[in-house]
Amino acid sequence: MNVTELSEDDRAAVNSLRSAVMRLSRRLRHQRVDESLSPTEMSVLGTLARCGSATPGELARKEHVQPPSMTRIVAMLEAKDLVRRDPHPDDRRQVVVSQTEQAEAMLEESRRKRNVWLAQLTEGLSDDERAVLRAAAPVLEKLAQL
Repeated sequence: MNVTELSEDDRAAVNSLRSAVMRLSRRLRHQRVDESLSPTEMSVLGTLARCGSATPGELARKEHVQPPSMTRIVAMLEAKDLVRRDPHPDDRRQVVVSQTEQAEAMLEESRRKRNVWLAQLTEGLSDDERAVLRAAAPVLEKLAQL
């Protein structure tokens, strides 16, 4: 479907959703535990947490970056003891990148901090508005997966 095929109301809703998601995302990014990590580094750690160990090439595809960029990102994360590189079980030319326990703990603390911040924001909402958010969460998750 093309945006021009949407009704005026639907186009306005899409525009409003885009704007709100971007602003909320920007505010959530500021609720970090480790300010020394870039948003891209945090994203790579999040991908490893969700998807498990991966080769740098697989991470590059999932993160939509070029393989040389991912190689640099992995090296920076390894220098901070947040990931480790192990030999690939089937291809000795490759490595598999995994998060460390330190990364896992940092991500858990970051999620906790962001959840607390977001929960505090929702305290100002009515019961009906919180119900709408609960209903919208699976739809937003589905959009994030597409």
